[in-house]
Amino acid sequence: MTARDVPPRWDRRMQQRLARGEAAALGELYDRFASLVHGLAHRVLGDERAADAITRDVFAHVWQHPDSYDPKRGPLRTWLAALTSRLAVQRLRTTETAALARGGPGTTEDLERKVRHASVTARADYIVHSMPAPLRAALELAYFQRRDYHQTAVDLGVTDDEARRRLRLGLQLLATAHDAGTPGTPPEIGGAA
Repeated sequence: MTARDVPPRWDRRMQQRLARGEAAALGELYDRFASLVHGLAHRVLGDERAADAITRDVFAHVWQHPDSYDPKRGPLRTWLAALTSRLAVQRLRTTETAALARGGPGTTEDLERKVRHASVTARADYIVHSMPAPLRAALELAYFQRRDYHQTAVDLGVTDDEARRRLRLGLQLLATAHDAGTPGTPPEIGGAA
């Protein structure tokens, strides 16, 4: 099990500790997931300061509303990714709308295209971070290390058929990134933000 695959029991205990107001729990959560949150926010916003602000907002929300996460509905990692994506896309829409209102370059159509693109990007990142580790590992080998299904099978220690299955399922999940109902809104996982 990798560091990103947090057992559900850990998620429940973390939520309970946060609900009791344990500052150490927030620190532990931050240490484990800050790079995920920051990376997702930066991918959507393309700005270091804005990603820093979203990271603060996400962990502030967790601290102020620990009961908004429901461990029965999914992993904490997935919920944090969904919350991050939602907040980052909202911030993008707000800042771009304000820039247009001040007479900045572009049109409302450009704004909507940019927000749609950021929404798909956020949803794809959300899907990758929430998919099971075996699927994610197969996709990472195939995409980042340019392995074919046979090389992926060897690297993962699985059969060729299993590698093909993992790659196919992972790609099918990623293909749904364009199917988001409301732009920028990942499915509600683990409670509402």
